[in-house]
Amino acid sequence: MRRSSSLPLQPPTYGNLITILSIDGGGIRGLIPGTILAFLESELQTLVAMGEVTKEIMGGSSDFFAIKPMDYRRFLVISLGTGAPKYQEKYSADEAAKWGVLGWLAGGGGTPLVDVFMQSSSDMVDFHLSAVFRALHIEENYLRIQDDTLSGEVSSVDVATRKNLDDLVKVGESLLQKPVCHVNLDTGKCEARGQETSAEAIRRFAKILSHERRLRLARSPHGRAALSK
Repeated sequence: MRRSSSLPLQPPTYGNLITILSIDGGGIRGLIPGTILAFLESELQTLVAMGEVTKEIMGGSSDFFAIKPMDYRRFLVISLGTGAPKYQEKYSADEAAKWGVLGWLAGGGGTPLVDVFMQSSSDMVDFHLSAVFRALHIEENYLRIQDDTLSGEVSSVDVATRKNLDDLVKVGESLLQKPVCHVNLDTGKCEARGQETSAEAIRRFAKILSHERRLRLARSPHGRAALSK
């Protein structure tokens, strides 16, 4: 069966990119219980941000170019995670089959229902965005930076001691030197592909944004005057 697509595959036009910066949690760490905060800090934040931009475009906002609302080829997405505990296989199917309502709420030494809900929502958003951007041949326009191997106090959402904050800074600095991870669409796991580090990817995005700004300024009378100085 022949496959067809109504979407023309073409590179984005520079000077018309829409930039989306999503930071998990929105800066509300430590203000509400950790279990609830962990869900709010899932990667749903990125889809919410993209949804808000889409609504603005559909509403004819003057802040955005006149493009089709779902034309993700014009989107430049940077999604920054705030860290997550290292994945552990806490439960087995045989064990879960014996749980009742209380078992799902608090069983196996944890909170299975909350754990499953948080893990699946986070993974599905990253998987979805990776698949969409790859299908449109603009995978380089989506950057997700996250450390999901944390353990101990640095994986907590409510330990605000000086030592823990300093340790988190070290985690972030170390993460910048690691290769960028991409979702393997066959396994669903995040894997390093290529040698580009997170720091190099951020610099690449910064150059794109700088180029984008210069093109926009060049198109406006006030911008051309500023560039000529």
